[in-house]
Amino acid sequence: MHGLINKALQAFICDAFGTDAWEEILHRSGADAVLGSDGFEAMQLYDDGLTTTVLATAAQLLRRSRDALLEDLGTYLISGERQEPLRRLLRFGGVSFTDFLFSLDDLQGRSHLAVPELGLPELSISEVETGGFSLACRDGWPGFGHVLVGALRALADDYGALVVLEHHGTGSGTDEVIAIKVHDPAYHAGRRFDLAAEVR
Repeated sequence: MHGLINKALQAFICDAFGTDAWEEILHRSGADAVLGSDGFEAMQLYDDGLTTTVLATAAQLLRRSRDALLEDLGTYLISGERQEPLRRLLRFGGVSFTDFLFSLDDLQGRSHLAVPELGLPELSISEVETGGFSLACRDGWPGFGHVLVGALRALADDYGALVVLEHHGTGSGTDEVIAIKVHDPAYHAGRRFDLAAEVR
C-alpha cells in the first residue's frame, strides 16, 4: 500500500478523533514497532497487511464499522482543509458532477503519471437504463469502493448536486460497484471553485 494512502488515513484519524486516538491505534495494532511515533511516510510503500491491521484496530477502537470508517475517509479526502489540493485536482474533471463522473475512466491513468506506484484501481463509468450510472471499481484493495462512496458524496455536495449512492459488491474478487443516481445536478449553489488557486 502506498504511503500516500496510509498517510491520508493517519491524517483523517488525527483530525477527526485526535492524535491520542491515533497513537493508541498504533500501539494496539503493533504498528508503532514498525512505524515509530511519526507514523506513515508519504512516499514509502507498505505491506497491505499493515494497513489492514491498522484499519481493523481503528474500527474497533473508534467503535465504527470498517466500511463506515472508509466512507468517512473518502469524505475527508474532499472536504478536509488539508486535502484542498486533491479536491482541486478532482474538480478539474468537469464543470458539473455528471461531467466529473465521465472523467473517472481516466483517473487511474492520470494518477499513474503523477505517482506510478500509487496503484489506484481501474474505474469504469457507464450509464444504466434507469437513468443513473454504474461505477465499477476493479483490481483495487478491498474497501476502496467505500472510500469512493464517501468521496463522491462530498464531491456531489461540492458541485451542488442531489445524488444517491449505493455500494454493491459484485462477488467477483475485489471488484466493487457503486450505483449512482443524479436526481438534480443543480440542487444548490455548491462550493466556490476557481481555476486559479487563491494566492496567499
